[in-house]
Amino acid sequence: MLDFPKDGFNALTAAEIARRVSAGEATAEAVVRDCLSRIEAREPTVRAWAFIDPDHAIAQARALDAGPVRGPLQGVPVGIKDIFATADMPTALGSPIHAGRRPAADASCVALLRAAGAVILGKTVTCEFAGMEPGVTTNPHDPGRTPGGSSSGSAAGVADGMMPLALGTQTGGSVLRPSSFCGIVGFKPSYNAINRQGLCFAAESLDTIGLHARCVDDIDLCAAALTGRDAEPGRKPDSPPVIGLCRTPMWQTAEGETVEAVEDAADRLAAAGAAVSEIVLPALFEEIPAARETINCVERARGMAFEWNTARERISPRLRVSIEKGLSIGLDDYIAALETAAECRRQLAEICDGLGALLAPCVRGEAPEGLEETGDPAFQGFFTALHVPALTLPTHKGPNGMPVGIQLVGHFQGDRDLLALARWAWDALEG
Repeated sequence: MLDFPKDGFNALTAAEIARRVSAGEATAEAVVRDCLSRIEAREPTVRAWAFIDPDHAIAQARALDAGPVRGPLQGVPVGIKDIFATADMPTALGSPIHAGRRPAADASCVALLRAAGAVILGKTVTCEFAGMEPGVTTNPHDPGRTPGGSSSGSAAGVADGMMPLALGTQTGGSVLRPSSFCGIVGFKPSYNAINRQGLCFAAESLDTIGLHARCVDDIDLCAAALTGRDAEPGRKPDSPPVIGLCRTPMWQTAEGETVEAVEDAADRLAAAGAAVSEIVLPALFEEIPAARETINCVERARGMAFEWNTARERISPRLRVSIEKGLSIGLDDYIAALETAAECRRQLAEICDGLGALLAPCVRGEAPEGLEETGDPAFQGFFTALHVPALTLPTHKGPNGMPVGIQLVGHFQGDRDLLALARWAWDALEG
């Protein structure tokens, strides 16, 4: 992970911040001020924020300090991808079409964070409409490289120590790819595990709310607050897990650093006691990338009817191509893509019966140089289409010293077990 100064509250885990604030050992205001100080120092380089109002963030913190403890995220600053509705902040969706727009109500996940005691620090940069047209954010490890997308500001801000937690979304690879590129933990829960009311959909059959943090326990703490369960800090499997090594049909596109990361992780997990065996998916799974692309383009085109019909010239050329493709796809092809994805989900559940998780590539390689692209979403989008939970751990580095994460994939609605296994894997790989 990025080596940033560790003498401020902003460097603590979300769990430790919440513990200290709840116990009266620290104030939410002091925590927020340390985050704002880090943002002031680093925002000109990282450019993680679409909107931040320091006075408003401090006012939220003071209100928390003046009242009783609200919940498990007491005093924890959280960044919100600018694709979620926030009643007290603009929600521009990464587009000039919606610049300055103020929704009437918070997205449900934002409301749940506030109810749990979190401070909504600000809105983080997103690619245009959570797509592939990059925003202005840079990679905190190397500002000449992409942070990934579309949850660019969320991942970069957490990695840089601006806040301990952030919300993102994943339609293809928009949580796990930037988390891997920026060297943090990223979690895409099972499809629809977190209520999506108030999220601007990109493709409703794929969109999943995800989380960015610097440790697995913070992911668990936030996920618990958003799904109505108790957090399970430190929970691990009762015995060494059974793990399937799944190279996926895109393996031949992986660069050397990803090949090395996955194979090294498999060897070290096995050495730590895991039963690791290779899983070869049936031929039908080779159709998943094309099916996901079809679903994405069709649903994105339908969902952007207002913008397409009223402000087409203000949509980026890259996104216009995607919308035009979606409009050209017939209903039968769209339904066939949905059916392919559904059948692969059924087969995957059978294949993974008896496994604790799959180990798979997360990214093609290191974060690419330049800010014109956000990287290849193929390895993340594959499992997004399958609706299963997936998590990336920052376990390896590439030839240029940039982070390269691995991907762990769980059973549909087996999110808690995947987080437990991820803790065990982290200890085995980094302990």
